Amino acid sequence: VLYKENIGKATPTPVTPEMERVKRNQEIISSVLYKENVGKVTPTPITPEMERVKRNQEIISSVLYKENVGQATPTPVTPEMERVRRNQEQISSVAYREGLGKATPSPVTPEMERVKRNQEQISSVLYKEHMAKGTPTPLTPEMERAKRNQENISSVLYSDSFRKQVQGKAAYVLDTPEMRRVRETQKHISTVKYHEDFEKSKGSFTPVVTDPITERVKKNMQDFSDISYRGIQRRVVEMERKRVDQDQENITG
Repeated sequence: VLYKENIGKATPTPVTPEMERVKRNQEIISSVLYKENVGKVTPTPITPEMERVKRNQEIISSVLYKENVGQATPTPVTPEMERVRRNQEQISSVAYREGLGKATPSPVTPEMERVKRNQEQISSVLYKEHMAKGTPTPLTPEMERAKRNQENISSVLYSDSFRKQVQGKAAYVLDTPEMRRVRETQKHISTVKYHEDFEKSKGSFTPVVTDPITERVKKNMQDFSDISYRGIQRRVVEMERKRVDQDQENITG
């Protein structure tokens, strides 16, 4: 409080590129001076005794830390706390994106591809060199039988667990307003998509290859239609002739 009272009012100044440059130069100079002041040291190998002391020290630190921790009262996570946490995550994401500068994408040149492949090959070679030599063991019939038995046992255990826990039981899901809204929206989207596909396919046709069997069936159907039409037409003509004859007889009689 006394420190803040003694501080007067100040005018904030923006961070200019010149100030950024000076700050970076100062950091580089400090790093160079620090490295110059560091003398030469003799590296010592990490012995098993040092590893043991290090592990013991970590265990002691963990025990002391747990002893110094007092009893606490757990507080439930309220909806307000959840909302604040989500808002904080969104603010952090926005601030992180604003802090990112503009980058210039560089194309992957053949030289970069070559260096990448060489690095992968070097890593593979070094990995293989560090691997010890192993003795291959033949796959005997006994090993094959044990493997198949193990697979059968695993399958049986999985099937039993499935029947006991899942089979015959329904998963109950609450029908909340949000789920109903999503379901209605999905129906509308499906309807719009269906109509859109129907409008696109309207007026088009699907070509069908005409083979001799199709031609024969088509001709037979045409013959049946003609026979049926001609039979009905013949009956209509005969009925019309009978009606005309009957009208003539009524007129003359």
